[in-house]
Amino acid sequence: MIRRLGSLGVRVATLSFMMTFLGAAGSGALAATHRPQIAAAQADPSPLSTDTSDAASADLATGDNRPAIDRRSLAKLVSAQPTGDLPRELECLAGAIYFEAKSESLLGQLAVGRVIVNRTRSGRFPASYCGVVFQHSQFSFIRGNVMPAIPRSSRSWRTATAIAQIAHEGSWASPAEGALFFHAARVTPNWKLTRVAQIDRHIFFR
Repeated sequence: MIRRLGSLGVRVATLSFMMTFLGAAGSGALAATHRPQIAAAQADPSPLSTDTSDAASADLATGDNRPAIDRRSLAKLVSAQPTGDLPRELECLAGAIYFEAKSESLLGQLAVGRVIVNRTRSGRFPASYCGVVFQHSQFSFIRGNVMPAIPRSSRSWRTATAIAQIAHEGSWASPAEGALFFHAARVTPNWKLTRVAQIDRHIFFR
C-alpha cells in the first residue's frame, strides 16, 4: 500500500512538472510574436522609428501586421547616433528632414527621410540624396538652388542628423515604407497615387 502511494505520488509530481513546462513554453511562443520592432527591422532587408511624447497617428493603409511601434526604443536609437559633421550626401538628407518635418514626431521625420532614400533607389529620380533634394520644384524650402541656413547647435538639427543616419542605414521600420511622395494633410492635391500612410501632418504615397 505504501509503495503504491509512493508510485502514484511520483506520477502526479511528473505530470505537474510537464504541465508547468508546457505552460512556460506557450508563454514564450506568445512573447516571440510581440518582440520590439527593432528586431523586425533588422531582419528586413529594406526596413523602415519617435520619442515618448510622440502623438503620431500612423494610418497603416498597407494593412500589415507589424508589432506596435516602441517609440522609446527609437528615441534610444536616435540618442545613440554619432554626432559631428556629416558627409555632404547625409547633410542634404538631414536638411530635408529638418525643413520638412522638424516639428513632427521622430516617426514622422523618419518617414520623410525614407521618401528621399526610396527616391534614390527608384530609378525615377536622381540617384543621390543631394540630387533628390535639389531637384527642380520638388521641395519648397529650396530657393535658388540653395538650402536655407540651419542653426546647427539646435536640438532640432541634431535630431535631424540622427534620423538621417537611421533612414540611410534602414535601421528602423517606418509605416510609410515604400513611399515616394508626401504632402501636408491640410491640402488635397489631385494625385493618382496609392496612399501608404498618414503620419502626423503628412500623407505618404507611392
